Amino acid sequence: MQFKSPSLPELHAFLAVCQLGSFRQAAGVLFVTQAAVSRAVQRLEQRLECTLLDRSGPRVLPTARGREFQQLVEAHVAGLETAVSRFGVRASKRRLRVSVVPTLATRWLVPRLGQFHTLHPDIEIELRPFHHDESFTRDDVDLWVNVKRPGRAWPRGIRARYLAGREIVPACTPALAAKLRQPRDLLKATLLQHINFPGNWALWLQKAAGVDVAPVLGPGFDLGNNLIVAACAGMGVTVIQPMLIEAELASGQLVLPFSPAVNTDRGYYLCSRAALAENEAVARFTRWLVGEAQASSERAGFSARGSAARKKMA
Repeated sequence: MQFKSPSLPELHAFLAVCQLGSFRQAAGVLFVTQAAVSRAVQRLEQRLECTLLDRSGPRVLPTARGREFQQLVEAHVAGLETAVSRFGVRASKRRLRVSVVPTLATRWLVPRLGQFHTLHPDIEIELRPFHHDESFTRDDVDLWVNVKRPGRAWPRGIRARYLAGREIVPACTPALAAKLRQPRDLLKATLLQHINFPGNWALWLQKAAGVDVAPVLGPGFDLGNNLIVAACAGMGVTVIQPMLIEAELASGQLVLPFSPAVNTDRGYYLCSRAALAENEAVARFTRWLVGEAQASSERAGFSARGSAARKKMA
């Protein structure tokens, strides 16, 4: 069967504008952007080959043909809404399903979600399991916060926006920091490593301290969270993103013995399907997340200035 009727997004956009007299207000109730509403109405007008809305005044009003079409379709769309309601679908919050790198989720994102809920009570964030080597084809996830691997492009159809986390610095307990006078002293320390990024130590030592000697790596951990716990227990020195240890730095459990940060060309990125570019809930979560990431970077300064136990490089 070939359908000649317009799509529901087009009808919803048209009827919302007719009822509210504004593209902006229609976008608000439909949870999409104003541009998306405008384009939907334009597609409908092109399909029907007539002008449905008068956009010349302070309020957007239906034309004569627009009023005629509104009367014809309004009752039918309302009937669809009634059918869905009677079928048992309950009104709910806008839900965004987000997959996040585990350590970033536990140590940085989750503690902030309460603030997001206060600002946007109509949007529910549901954290979904994280998959290594993500293909971005899952239908149970709307957004990903993933690590950018150097030399590996994002898949086609995926939009990626940098958040934070490119920079890494050494961190350890104050007791261990007291034994470190210059970066070369790290070669004699126990260097805790992330097994997925074993080159982090060599990268930091070479770029920040000019040390070309290959370091001997100590215990390895597959999660950054475990790496941080080990560092707090005094097992050795880790090299990590400052945003992941904000609480430990604030409490004094960990300090940064040397100031320079090194860019890994990785970092955390917010990824979404291009098809969701006009989703209002996605747009609001993106703006909030980017703002929080920028604030974390500014607070860290990538050198933790003001840390009493931090030593200057020799």
